[in-house]
Amino acid sequence: MKAKKEVKVYSSPMCSSCQKAKAFLKENNIAFTEVDVSKDKKAAMEVVSKTGQMSIPIIQINEKYLVGFDKGTLKNALGLN
Repeated sequence: MKAKKEVKVYSSPMCSSCQKAKAFLKENNIAFTEVDVSKDKKAAMEVVSKTGQMSIPIIQINEKYLVGFDKGTLKNALGLN
């Protein structure tokens, strides 16, 4: 049995790549927590300090961070292949 992955998506409502990433997770029945960085400045600063990136989406899977939405990379990180 695979270990459960904790998934968090740092995004904002106006970000089209963020919408695609969340749709992909929903289509694959992956539970995730959404963090709206446009409203939660503290979370935004935390993720910037951890990744050095200011672009979104940033998808956190356990302790790993993926910057941007790339379907192949996300599938690999989630073990969906």
